[in-house]
Amino acid sequence: MNLCTTLFEGAAEAALDRHVALASWPLPEPALAYFPDARSALSDRDLGAGTFTGSDAMPDHIPVLLDRCVELLAPALTRTAADGSGAVLVDATLGAGGHTEKFLTEFPGLRVIGLDRDPNALRIAGERLSPFGDRVMLVRTRYDGIKGVLADSGYRADKVDGVLFDLGVSSMQLDRTDRGFSYASDAPLDMRMDPDAPLTAADVVNTYDERTLARLLREFGEERFASRIAAQIARRRADRPFSTTGELVELLYQAIPAPARRTGGHPAKRTFQALRIAVNGELDSLRDALPAALDVLANGGRIVVMAYQSLEDRIVKNQFSAATASRTPPGLPVELPGHEPEFVALTRGAERAAAEEIALNPRSASVRLRALEKVGGHL
Repeated sequence: MNLCTTLFEGAAEAALDRHVALASWPLPEPALAYFPDARSALSDRDLGAGTFTGSDAMPDHIPVLLDRCVELLAPALTRTAADGSGAVLVDATLGAGGHTEKFLTEFPGLRVIGLDRDPNALRIAGERLSPFGDRVMLVRTRYDGIKGVLADSGYRADKVDGVLFDLGVSSMQLDRTDRGFSYASDAPLDMRMDPDAPLTAADVVNTYDERTLARLLREFGEERFASRIAAQIARRRADRPFSTTGELVELLYQAIPAPARRTGGHPAKRTFQALRIAVNGELDSLRDALPAALDVLANGGRIVVMAYQSLEDRIVKNQFSAATASRTPPGLPVELPGHEPEFVALTRGAERAAAEEIALNPRSASVRLRALEKVGGHL
C-alpha cells in the first residue's frame, strides 16, 4: 500500500500520460451508423462532464451535490473547532479531488485522507491539492481498504469524523479513451479502474462461459436481452476474440432488437455497466466498504454516500436501514437500554439533485444521496 502526501511520477511520465489522454480511436463507420449518438454519449453519471484535454489545467469536473455534502458533514467536522481543527475526513472516492478541495478550503484546520485505486486520479488530485500540504494524505487503495489505511497511517479506527463516497466511474476514466470505459470511442476493451489489476473486460467477454455472461449482464447491467447478447458474444468470439469496445458496440447493435434500441438511453449502456462492475468488483467492494466506514466513525461522526445506479443505491439503502434499526428483540414493549439504533438517518430516503444543478451539471441527474450520523458507540 502506497501512503503519500503527494503523488507525482515525474515530468516525463506526466507528459506521456497527457499524450495518451489525447489519443482517440473513432468508432468504425458501421458502428457509428448503428449508434449515431456514440460520439458524445456517456454514462448516466458523467453526462455533461468536461473532457480531459491533457493540458496542465484540471479537468472541467463539477463535483455533484458539493454544497449539500458540506452541509451534511460540517456538524461532524466542526464539533471540536469551527475551522475543523482536530477533525479527520476520509474521501473514499477521491477522483479529481473536487470534493476534498472544497472541504479543505472551507475548514482550514481539517485533515483529509483521500483514497483511490487509480494512480492517474491520484496524480491529478495530488497536483490540485498540493497547496494544502500535509493536511491531505493520498492513498492508492480500493475503498474497502479504509481500516487498513487508518491503521497504517496511525489514526485510531474509531475516531474518524466524516466519510464521503461518490460512487461509480469517474469523468477522468471515461474521458481517457484508452481506458475502454466509454462506448463513445473505439478503444482497447479494458475497463480497469486499477490499471495493474489482472482482469480486463476483454478477459470477461472472451473467456466467461455463455451462461455466466448472461447472468452477469442480467444482474449487473439489468439488461433484459442478456441471454441474447451472451449467445451472440459466444458465437462471435469462437471465430475472432473481442479486443476493442467498437467491436462490442457493433455486436450489441446486432443483438438488441431495433425497437429496444430507440428507447431507454444508449443501447450499450447496460452491457458496459455490467462489464465494468464485474472487472472492478464494485458491488462486492461496496458491500465490504460500507460496514468498515460505519465502524471507523467516532460517536457524532457522519457518512455521506452518493450512488448513480440502482444496484449501488440498493446496497447503500439496505445497509443504512440495518444500521438505523433498533437492536431490541422484536415484540418487547420498550427499547432495551444499550439496544438503541447506533445510527440515525440524516436524509429522508434518497435525496436528488435539484433541477437547477441538473441544468448546470447533467451528470447529477441520476444521483441518489443518503447520509447517517453515529449516535452510539465510541466517544
